[in-house]
Amino acid sequence: MTYCANPFRHGAQAALAAALLLGSLAARADGISFHDPQDGAFDVSDYLLNHKGFLPVPTVITEPAIGYGGGLGLLFFDESMAEAGAKAKQTGVLEPPNITGIGAAGTENGTWGAGLMHFHTWDGDRIRYLGALGKTNLNTEYYGLLNNARSYQLNGTFLMQQVLFRLGSSPWFIGPRYTYFSAEARFTGAIASELPNPERDMTVGKGGIVVDYDTRDNMFFPNKGTYGELEAQYARGGFGSDRDYDSYNLRAFTWLPLSKDFVLGLRGATKFTSGDVPFYAQPYIDQRGIQRGRYQDKNAIMAEAELRWNVDPRWSVLGFSGAGRAYGKWHSFSDAETPVAYGAGFRYLIARKLGLAVGIDAAHSKEQNAWYIEVGSAWR
Repeated sequence: MTYCANPFRHGAQAALAAALLLGSLAARADGISFHDPQDGAFDVSDYLLNHKGFLPVPTVITEPAIGYGGGLGLLFFDESMAEAGAKAKQTGVLEPPNITGIGAAGTENGTWGAGLMHFHTWDGDRIRYLGALGKTNLNTEYYGLLNNARSYQLNGTFLMQQVLFRLGSSPWFIGPRYTYFSAEARFTGAIASELPNPERDMTVGKGGIVVDYDTRDNMFFPNKGTYGELEAQYARGGFGSDRDYDSYNLRAFTWLPLSKDFVLGLRGATKFTSGDVPFYAQPYIDQRGIQRGRYQDKNAIMAEAELRWNVDPRWSVLGFSGAGRAYGKWHSFSDAETPVAYGAGFRYLIARKLGLAVGIDAAHSKEQNAWYIEVGSAWR
């Protein structure tokens, strides 16, 4: 899926930042220090490292495609990261805590969603499970062949199941992924006449394989390393789908330290489809500063570069620029438009012991100005 699978991506990044602020207020009563003894700066490392149990997570949404909004979630951690670290000293393996979450969110244009998720590891982090179940009512726009915004509503239920297995002691993971989406799509104004049967109820069940590679020195805000993921999924009747199509997604990020204070980040992503793809699931250009779904077609490619200056151990500023192209059905590769976006932002290292930074990015393209609350890197 595209939109329906994760309509609140940027809002989810803002959730942890808001949770840190609320959590710090609650934790003061427990005598936890919020000043790093190393430099005396505000820091929530001890709170996060020692937190166990339920954590309320407010959400802020700033995605231009669905408007401003917010929500609330609740995460449950079965052990604190400090406990996981103590266990790692005995076993030699650092396992991430198991997490269960539930939440809901909505925006000013009537979009809303609710869901629950669970993340679990076994056998010394050799097996990773991720499952999610959600309900969404999405109000957004489809541009298509005519390059005109046609408003539509997508109301559906989503299920995802994934199990990844580590290959030996390497940074490679591989495993199956299954997604199911039962939806009703309705245009609320002008209908996209270029689409055959644009308004209909449909179910999409996809099964496939995922390959992950991760050598980042920090999962939140890396200074070096690479992350990559290849996903191949096939919608077929045997998986519960009423239409057949294939989708292939490849994304890769790398961070190159140019010096002690400068880090160059590079991002590339491709999305390819074939067969009877629902219009709302067509690949689109996903860049800061470009409305999600604005440029959408059978295939999409994207590239982005980001230069970060670590001004001091706590503060960093960054500039970024990227471009993409959606093509294959409505436009050939040579005829498709190549929108360019650029912007700048800052980060504050709010949890030094975890390498967790928070901040804001502001971005611009020829049709859009946007801003995003970020937790760590903007690349997911």
